Amino acid sequence: MTAPIVIHRPSPTGGRRVTIQGQIAGLALTDGDVVEFLRRAGLPDAEDLLD
Repeated sequence: MTAPIVIHRPSPTGGRRVTIQGQIAGLALTDGDVVEFLRRAGLPDAEDLLD
């Protein structure tokens, strides 16, 4: 079983790959990008989840 949302380690070229339910959502370059991917995944208050 895989985690529903994974934010991977930084890539050598910058950014972090984000996968949601095993599907690549995109490359996050900023916290704002992560929030947007989480919002699209159905988490309305995603900015509150970032530490």
